[in-house]
Amino acid sequence: MSSKPWTYSATEIVEHIKKQNLSAVEVLETHLDRISATNTVINAVVTVSEETALKQAKDIDKRISKGEQVGPLAGVPIGVKDVTATAGIRTTYGSPLFADHIPDKDDIIVQRIKEADGVIIGKTNTPEFATGGNTYNDVFGATRNPWNTELSAGGSTGGGGAGLISGMFPIASGSDLGGSLRIPAAFCGIMGLRPTPGLVPAGPGNTPFDTLGVPGPMGHGHR
Repeated sequence: MSSKPWTYSATEIVEHIKKQNLSAVEVLETHLDRISATNTVINAVVTVSEETALKQAKDIDKRISKGEQVGPLAGVPIGVKDVTATAGIRTTYGSPLFADHIPDKDDIIVQRIKEADGVIIGKTNTPEFATGGNTYNDVFGATRNPWNTELSAGGSTGGGGAGLISGMFPIASGSDLGGSLRIPAAFCGIMGLRPTPGLVPAGPGNTPFDTLGVPGPMGHGHR
């Protein structure tokens, strides 16, 4: 078994955790270490939710040790785009207007990630209100392309794409109106999927003008 769980796919992580080859806490810690090692240059993760993630991971390990059922994302660290509300975790929408905003309620997609036992490791960078094909805002600055830091990671889910290919997490939750999952996926070399509008529920949101934007996933295979 590799000594680098941050190189595993989400399905591999779940398999190892359920078989107790790895604990959810071990998986979380190796990804937190990876963020510490790479994020200063890449700037993919703008808020690390270590305390929340550790609580989730310990709960998953406790239930597995008791032989209890765990969800299909058990112990998988997930980066959530910073336009998606996360209860108790700063959500800025990439805007100075919300630089210190901490929601008291999760977006429904975050609720479902938690119900599936995915671990919310942090919030990923986005242009202000997710409007733009490059990931830059006045709160956190630009996200760099991990393949060449002189180049763009794309947008608007650029933090998700850059964080994925850097090994900061194996799944990212993002959104797409005109290419916001697909553009950074293409720029960074991972998979981004725009679901059919209305297929995946979301909300509440702070962008009522956006009626065709949809939440969706990003991921990578085994490295």
